[in-house]
Amino acid sequence: MPAAELTKSQELIDIEERYGAHNYKPLDVVIERGEGVWVYDVEGKKYLDCLASYSAVNQGHCHPRILQTLIEQAHRVTLTSRAFRNDQLPLLYQDLHDLTGYDMALPMNSGAEAVETAVKAARKWGYTVKGIPDGQAEIIVCANNFHGRTTTIVGFSTDEQYRRGFGPFTPGFKVIPFGDAAALDKAITPNTCAFLVEPIQGEAGILIPPDGYLREAARICRANRVLLMCDEIQSGLGRTGKLFACMYEHVTPDVLIVGKALSGGFYPVSAVLASREVLGVFQPGDHGSTFGGNPLACAIARTALRVLAEEKMVQRSAELGAYFLDRLRTLRSPDIVEVRGRGLWIGIELRTPARPYCEALKEQGILCKETHDRVIRLAPPLVITRDEIDWAFVRIRKVIERP
Repeated sequence: MPAAELTKSQELIDIEERYGAHNYKPLDVVIERGEGVWVYDVEGKKYLDCLASYSAVNQGHCHPRILQTLIEQAHRVTLTSRAFRNDQLPLLYQDLHDLTGYDMALPMNSGAEAVETAVKAARKWGYTVKGIPDGQAEIIVCANNFHGRTTTIVGFSTDEQYRRGFGPFTPGFKVIPFGDAAALDKAITPNTCAFLVEPIQGEAGILIPPDGYLREAARICRANRVLLMCDEIQSGLGRTGKLFACMYEHVTPDVLIVGKALSGGFYPVSAVLASREVLGVFQPGDHGSTFGGNPLACAIARTALRVLAEEKMVQRSAELGAYFLDRLRTLRSPDIVEVRGRGLWIGIELRTPARPYCEALKEQGILCKETHDRVIRLAPPLVITRDEIDWAFVRIRKVIERP
C-alpha cells in the first residue's frame, strides 16, 4: 500500500517497529484515549478493555477524581526526592496503615522495584534479626512465578525465555512447585529467610492453588521463623473480589507487596508493607529511590485508595466477577480446557494458542491478551457493569464457539 494510503494506526505502528526495541508483541491497536472500561483508537473505534493494564487501572481509565488529584498536586509540587520531606508521604503512610494494619510502608515506583525491595528487606532481616550467617540467606519461590523482569528476579523464574541471555544470576533462591505446602516444608533450612509467593499466579494463567494452601504455608513459615511475602501487585486492591487475594484464606503475610492499582494507572506507584521488625532493618543509605514516595505519587495513591473503598469496587469485583465467570462457563468449545478465576480475574485455558482468539476478539471490539501461550486473560476495570459484561459475553461466545 502506498504511504499516502496508510491509516494513522499503521503509520504509528510502522514508526514504533522502526525505532522501538522489540521486547513486546502488542495487538495492533493504537489507543488514543480511554474512559472507564472503554478505550478508543486513533481512528475512533471503541473497544472494551478486558486487560486493565494488567490490573493497574482497576478504577477505570482516567477516573475523574484521581485525575483531579493529579492536576491539583502537579500545580503544587511533583518531586522533592527523599532528601527532603513532603506533605503527602506521611498521609499515604497513614492511609496504608489504616487500610491494612501494617506498621510500616516503603514506597517505590514499579512492581519489580517493590519486589527487589522486599528481597533486600528479607535478606537483611535474616542476617540482623534471625541470625543467618552472612551471605547464606535463602528465599524460596514457586515454579511459574512472575515477580518482574529485573536481572535478580528473572534469575529465579522458571520460564526459559525470561532467563535466556541474561545470566549470570543472583544466587540464594530455591524453587518449589506452586500450591504444594509439603514441598515448602521440605525446602526450608535454617538459612531460609523468606517464602515469596503470589496467592494466585497471574502471568502463569490465573492459577489458583488448592484451598487451604496459603493458610498452611503461613503456618509452616511461622513455625520455622520464615517471612511469608505475598506479591499482590496484580491480585491486590480488589482484582480478585477481596481487597487482597490472601484474605480468601484469612492470611496476613509478614510482607505484602502492592503496586499497579495503587495509583489507578496514573503514575507508577508501588509499596512494601510489613512490620516494624522487618522494615525497621533499613537504615539511612541502605535503600532508596529518587522518585519513590514523591508527593505527586503519594497524592494520586491516596485518592486511588479512597476511590476503591468509597465506590465499593472490591464488592463490585466479587459480584460481577462471579456473574462473568458463570456466563463464561456456559461456553461450549472442544478447544476449552477450563474456565477459572476469582473476582474479575479470569482465565480461559485452551488446547491451542490463545493469540488468534485475542486477535479475533479485537476485531469484535474487545481487548485482552494471551498469557502462557494458551490462556486468554480477562481482567476488565472494576467499574464494568452487568450490561457491559453481557455485551462482552455475546462477542466472546461468537469467537470461542465459532465453527
